[in-house]
Amino acid sequence: MIDQALLDSVERIAREAGDAIMAVYAREFSVEEKEDKSPLTEADQAAHHVIMRGLQSLPVQLPILSEEDAEGFAGVDSNGRYWLVDPLDGTKEFIKRNGEFTVNIALIENGKPVLGVVTAPALETAYVAAEGLGAFKVEANGERHEIRVAGEPEAASSWRVVGSRSHPSPDLAAWLEKLGKHEMLPMGSSLKLCLIAEGKADAYPRLGPTCLWDTGAAHAVVLQAGGRVETLEGKPLSYANPSEKLNPYFIVWGNA
Repeated sequence: MIDQALLDSVERIAREAGDAIMAVYAREFSVEEKEDKSPLTEADQAAHHVIMRGLQSLPVQLPILSEEDAEGFAGVDSNGRYWLVDPLDGTKEFIKRNGEFTVNIALIENGKPVLGVVTAPALETAYVAAEGLGAFKVEANGERHEIRVAGEPEAASSWRVVGSRSHPSPDLAAWLEKLGKHEMLPMGSSLKLCLIAEGKADAYPRLGPTCLWDTGAAHAVVLQAGGRVETLEGKPLSYANPSEKLNPYFIVWGNA
């Protein structure tokens, strides 16, 4: 099922969703609050509808789990596959207008993200990956180049550690002390994982709550770029049980 045509189609859908987001970003917009106290804007909803239409128009029909319609998810198909979507990841960054928000679309198969597209519409950048095809960064000018993780830093070097702009964690300080010499790189949304994938950072500890749709697409990019995303117990982060929307704490490593 996975081929270049499918990856290109998903990238096109994500970019169309990004256009819908930027149309809202360019003007004044209202902010609502969901039940879990997280923010919601009309851009989230606009992108959701674009993505749903786009994925439903693909030749192969799969169930879709989107943050903006989690209740409408019918469950995985008979082959353990489903689309995992965050129409606007980093809504807080969107509201702050710092550009660090993304559109995330992943294909999950038997608990593993096997295709992922992350677009950052305000930054005019995208990351795309799929099993058998590799991982690529697409620049604003359309130039596309393969990306790889950096590997573990040399003994005398500092670890480049990505941290969240909007979600500080009290457990992070202890983890960093155990890691050793490091420098922090603040970043919003799923772009944190993408920095690992393109070799610009070495580790991203997420010791706070995230949902499946926050990580699936960028996780696919990290895997195809040679990195790994593991729970604190050292097991691969899994998406096999989508009824459990919350991820456990995890670490993204820029080495195999």
